[in-house]
Amino acid sequence: MRRKALVAPVALAAVAAFVLTGCVNNEAPPSGESNGGSVSADEELTSLVPEDIASAGVLKIGVDASYAPNEFEADDGSVTGWDAELAEAVAGKLGLEVEWEKNLFDAILPKVAGGTLDLGWSSFTDNAERQAQVDFVDYYSAGLQFAKTAGSEDLTEYCGVTIAIQASTTSEQFLQAESDTCVADGKEAVDMLKSDGQDEATNNAVLGRAEYMLADSPITQYGVAQSDGALELSGEIFDSAPYGVVIEKDGELVEAIQAAMQALIDDGTYLEILEEWGVEAGAVTEATVNAG
Repeated sequence: MRRKALVAPVALAAVAAFVLTGCVNNEAPPSGESNGGSVSADEELTSLVPEDIASAGVLKIGVDASYAPNEFEADDGSVTGWDAELAEAVAGKLGLEVEWEKNLFDAILPKVAGGTLDLGWSSFTDNAERQAQVDFVDYYSAGLQFAKTAGSEDLTEYCGVTIAIQASTTSEQFLQAESDTCVADGKEAVDMLKSDGQDEATNNAVLGRAEYMLADSPITQYGVAQSDGALELSGEIFDSAPYGVVIEKDGELVEAIQAAMQALIDDGTYLEILEEWGVEAGAVTEATVNAG
């Protein structure tokens, strides 16, 4: 997610249904099939996997499964979403299975840095501050985007406005900077309505507790699509930056993850997964390291 660096008026029936399910519909991929789990191992790539991980046969991956459509819990409790499918596909190329560990977002990066998780795969934005602690293999370009309650005006300024966000994200970082400017100019601070999970943040906008919400562009667009008309997109995507797989600093897995991701890009599996979920606008043609 576009997170800070941390060592972490609709019909009542429609609103009720949305609140019960959160901002996701908790279904399998739209096509009913997963492209991520059907990838065969590549012998050349498997040779890049560190011996201890190859012997175990699994990648231990930390995820905050509350960020539809990137990564979220299906009805059976499994982790799904286009980002989760990419992780499964990368693991498949390397001849490994994924062992998901669900965490609060802020806990993932320290666990990877400390060696208790092999990877963090949860829509992390690659930035210079985080690169001091971990390495990234970058694989997608996302930006921030606002949504508004249906019929509201587009934002012209942030001072005094209530905006729903998920805490500890770059949405919060962006709005905090704007709020500081408001206060310095003698105006009201931005009223950030913070939630631990994105589904709750989206619901706060749907229910009118906040007139606007801010999140990563694919998350905002998905929330609008799932809101039954309660929300509309507001403004263009801005502040684009890469998502990256979080890997232990100077760890042996960097080469393997980068090579496997590039192989998925080259053979078309990568784009198939993105198109399946309707998020291909952020596709890249090269898997890079620490490019944020």
